[in-house]
Amino acid sequence: MRSRRALKSAGALGLLALTATACSGEGSRLGMPEPISDQAERMLKLWQGSWIAAFTVGAVVWGLIIWAVVFHRKRSDDLPPQVRYNLPIEILYTAVPFVIIGVLFFFTARDENFVEKTTDNPPVVVDVTAFQWSWQFDYKEKVAGKEQTVASVVGVPVAPNGHTPGKPVLTIPSGENVRVRLHSNDVIHSFWVPALLYKKDVMPGFTNEFEFKANKTGTYEGRCAELCGVDHSRMLFQLRVVTPDQYKSYIDNAKAQAKAAGGAQ
Repeated sequence: MRSRRALKSAGALGLLALTATACSGEGSRLGMPEPISDQAERMLKLWQGSWIAAFTVGAVVWGLIIWAVVFHRKRSDDLPPQVRYNLPIEILYTAVPFVIIGVLFFFTARDENFVEKTTDNPPVVVDVTAFQWSWQFDYKEKVAGKEQTVASVVGVPVAPNGHTPGKPVLTIPSGENVRVRLHSNDVIHSFWVPALLYKKDVMPGFTNEFEFKANKTGTYEGRCAELCGVDHSRMLFQLRVVTPDQYKSYIDNAKAQAKAAGGAQ
């Protein structure tokens, strides 16, 4: 009877744990947003692999606990056989954690190198400047061998009600490497687009940068992820991923407007 109760209790606990885990995420992403870039896909796989490893270790540990409870419970007042040590088992439970840590470290380092990798001449370069309390996006191109700003978007803080159309939009093409260079003129901010499964600090006096290749068009929300002051929550922006042709039209229109504005002056 005790064995049956123990097994039922263990089964109920396992079912509860699985149910709680399933409710915390959406499908197999285990709580992560749907990735929109090659780098985000890699990070999602690392996240899923870590959970698989955690579930495997948990299942083994719970299995050993249940096995000990069921088959080695007290049956009489006789003292069980006493042993000083079991060398093979001690070597096993010392070596296995090191193997697990080594495997996790290998995949983490491999994926970190992939995510942080930059190319020599990315087709799209955007300087992102964070300031209290919004963002500025400067699109760069090389003209006669010198890098120049060909389009610029300057945001204003979003109103507390969130309805003011002051949210700046960072427009990029799909299927192409985009380099984001991060600058700050005041305090530490953090550039975060949840759909990229990535964020990076924006620090005054230091240029951080990263690259990504978006593979899904659409509009995705972004925000500052560093508590940077009283209106930190108003530092919102959007990432808009369009087709390469739409991006070219966007840049051409921005150039034409800048030229017209310069001629008018």
